[in-house]
Amino acid sequence: MIKLTTPLTVEKIKQLHAGDEVLLSGTIYTGRDAAHKRLMALIEEGKELPFHLEDQVIFYVGPTPSKPGKVFGSGGPTTSGRMDAFAPTMIKLGLRSMIGKGYRQQAVKDAIIKYHGVYFGAIGGAGAMMSNCIKECTVIAFDDLGPEAIRRLEVEDMPLVVVIDSNGNDQYELGRNDYLSTCK
Repeated sequence: MIKLTTPLTVEKIKQLHAGDEVLLSGTIYTGRDAAHKRLMALIEEGKELPFHLEDQVIFYVGPTPSKPGKVFGSGGPTTSGRMDAFAPTMIKLGLRSMIGKGYRQQAVKDAIIKYHGVYFGAIGGAGAMMSNCIKECTVIAFDDLGPEAIRRLEVEDMPLVVVIDSNGNDQYELGRNDYLSTCK
């Protein structure tokens, strides 16, 4: 198990390999489809973003409402492919990592390789467990989007798996190939 703390620099990212298990701590941000559309509009208009992308992590999540005494509702990862139209631009502008579930398009993989990023997979269907890793939560932009607003999270030991490393190795492909080789 590899312990990582944000911000995630190129040096930290280059040490990771597809399949590595990670416990992530530090500041991360949330954002889903609607928030990404607004971020892209700001980028296209040359306006300032609600947070600096350099070496940051975006968790593709839209949490349920928080229960009394909790800082974050249940929040499992959403399907990352929904953000594939936006991810290459954001990676080019310095976004270092994304957390989600599911496959990524080749354009995202290419950007990960070119700009030294990483794609982490989180456990789908385990939103309540994931929310226990979140120690602080503050809405920082697009409050009108409700669960899809951008939040700044302070996380501690969030369990993740490196799905796509900075060399483009994809755990989904590697796992499938390993499985198929055992079936021969």
